Amino acid sequence: MRKVFQEELTQVGDQLVEISRLVSEAIDKATTSFEVADVDLAQDVIAADARIDFLQNSLDERAIDILALQGPVASDLRMIVGSLRMSASLERMGDLARHIAQLARLRFPSTVIPASMTGTFKQMAELDQVIADKLAVLLETRDLEVARDIMKANTAINDLHLSVFKAIAAPEWAESPATTVDVALASRYFERFADHGVSVAQKVSYLVTGAWQPNATEHI
Repeated sequence: MRKVFQEELTQVGDQLVEISRLVSEAIDKATTSFEVADVDLAQDVIAADARIDFLQNSLDERAIDILALQGPVASDLRMIVGSLRMSASLERMGDLARHIAQLARLRFPSTVIPASMTGTFKQMAELDQVIADKLAVLLETRDLEVARDIMKANTAINDLHLSVFKAIAAPEWAESPATTVDVALASRYFERFADHGVSVAQKVSYLVTGAWQPNATEHI
């Protein structure tokens, strides 16, 4: 029975890694479609989100079955409960990639953001990609140095997000109301994507250390 239990835990971990890889692919395609107004690529992201949702539901059902049938304790219990919460964050990251793609599709054949903001959003996209890629590594290795890299990338995204809102609030901002809303929404999507990545990294740290410090990410 113990061998079966450990195999089930391994399968839960493997599913988390699989979801994280799909999320990484989604944000890559979504940000590309966003930058170059590629409506076909945007549609691919929107359609593929169903696979992430399916895997999350499958993982959650497996984890709940383990809780009900195996009665795990201590570190195994932390692993299962943490997996349930991490899968929710990863699913939300997939949703946010879909939102970015939906903005690209909505404004096609134009790009979503004005030329003056291209550099800022390119940096945000690159940082989100770093976070997504590193999450898969973190979930496989539980290397807390990777978690620190995720935190650093998130800090940089927060600074860029703040700069976007300062720009659209400045007196010299002259874009249309529709463009202003698009810019604000897009920035929020990029920023929240990173936040959910941090949430996963914090939970992995908890699994490794047994210490929960939700407001002390510098210690991770």
